[in-house]
Amino acid sequence: MIIDQTHLWRFNIHKGTTGLEMKIDRHGQAKILTTDEIQRLFNQGLTVNPPRDRALFAVCLYTACRISEAVTLTKRDVYDTTGKVRPELIIRKGNTKGKLATRTIPVIEDLRLKLETYTPRTDSIYLFPGNEGNKRANTHLHRDSAIWLLNQACKRVGIEGVSTHSFRRTALTQMSNAGIPLRIIQEISGHRTLDELYKYLEVKPEQIKGAIASLSMLTPVDETNFDKSVYVEVEPSDLSSMTPQA
Repeated sequence: MIIDQTHLWRFNIHKGTTGLEMKIDRHGQAKILTTDEIQRLFNQGLTVNPPRDRALFAVCLYTACRISEAVTLTKRDVYDTTGKVRPELIIRKGNTKGKLATRTIPVIEDLRLKLETYTPRTDSIYLFPGNEGNKRANTHLHRDSAIWLLNQACKRVGIEGVSTHSFRRTALTQMSNAGIPLRIIQEISGHRTLDELYKYLEVKPEQIKGAIASLSMLTPVDETNFDKSVYVEVEPSDLSSMTPQA
């Protein structure tokens, strides 16, 4: 992982993405969420339709998917024929950015609980159908509606700089910081190249300081700081006896 992180630090320093910027009015990088902010968003912010909205953004957080991929999930992508949450969630190729490849993401316990708490409408094939009574009732929730829901939740709990991409950036950065090899993270994120993945990962100033601090191991020992106790002083009168004889 040392090589991967070295490339990541170099890339982010070059691009200026060291975690100091924040997304404001759709400019800048989406904020990396702290555990406290995630707690506040899920418990106090998402109040329009709590089971649905918590399930939606839990999918984004625990699979590192894009919001467009989350809203287009069908019920069969998530639940088996008995209605139980599948051990793996399917993000189909046709719904991915660039339609590159289908991704299969393991469902961890945290996500499974959110999906079990939520009950999708029975008259729709989609996991997150459009609101009843409007023109999207027969299709999936629009990504702009999901963006609006998140913006309202952030205003409610006083968090700035968040976008739907924050969940994806947070998840990918967390995996990187946990030491997961970037090639494996790329398999989960669906990025075409590692360079594309690097743009999503945050490097914090303290991580850069820690990296530089590790160079102290290379510092040579200062010879002026020797332990004098190991030396025996010799009187000048004794030097003659130490002079080699011709």
